Amino acid sequence: MPFHIIRGTFHVKGYSPDGDSIRFKADNKSHWGLLSGPPAKLNGHDHAQLRLEAIDTLETHFQNVHQPITFAKQALDHLLAQVGITGVQWNAQNTQITQANDGTPGYIISREVEKNRRPVAFAFPGVPPEADGATVFLDSARVQQSANAEMLRSGLAYPTYYEGLFPDLRAVLSALVTAARQGNMGLWPQDKTNVGFVVTGLQSITQDHVILPKLFRRLVTYLEGGGSLINFRQSIATEQVLIISTAHATHFDTVVDVNGNTVKMTELPENLMFKG
Repeated sequence: MPFHIIRGTFHVKGYSPDGDSIRFKADNKSHWGLLSGPPAKLNGHDHAQLRLEAIDTLETHFQNVHQPITFAKQALDHLLAQVGITGVQWNAQNTQITQANDGTPGYIISREVEKNRRPVAFAFPGVPPEADGATVFLDSARVQQSANAEMLRSGLAYPTYYEGLFPDLRAVLSALVTAARQGNMGLWPQDKTNVGFVVTGLQSITQDHVILPKLFRRLVTYLEGGGSLINFRQSIATEQVLIISTAHATHFDTVVDVNGNTVKMTELPENLMFKG
């Protein structure tokens, strides 16, 4: 399936966005039908929840817990700046945006809707040169102009790749990640994903350690089930992953090491491509 331009507006008022997902209203909602996969899920305002391609930011609200909140909030603020949303005010509980100058114009480049009915998209501010609904060839130069790329460039997002993202696009995004890591940008000076971190309970990963959000989510689900870390790898043994550098198809547990209470990933996030 080709990529398509869908023009519209970005929205956060009444929602709880984070740094890798935002609501979007298409100017012409029939254009959602151009995308492959299940129909995009639209709410009563015709807003779709986007899944921003290739990035994952620290969780602000996953199963009633969050990751170290400073970087999670910085990621959200940076994303909103990219799409021109200002004047954000939260409710007293910091669970919902009550005021914002949203409805800002922008567009997405997308070709599919994922299984949870979220369009998988690269997001851009402003007006594209192409017509609404146009078919486009998405190259690395265009990707570098996206909000997705800027989140990686700033060091406020982790790369998280899924099958279907073309190798040339992965390569340019991974180069941004490498530069951000080497430049000690954003969260990278605090990242413990590959050096290892001690898990003594939920607080250790919600308050103390900055780690890949996918790994955080799996640990939260597992720890809330009451299991000991000795069996954690078994809980992720069915999740398929490709080690990109060796083209080795394997499972998530083979790239996660558990030694006592210390957990770490043995491959960099940008060297992995997950299924689904």
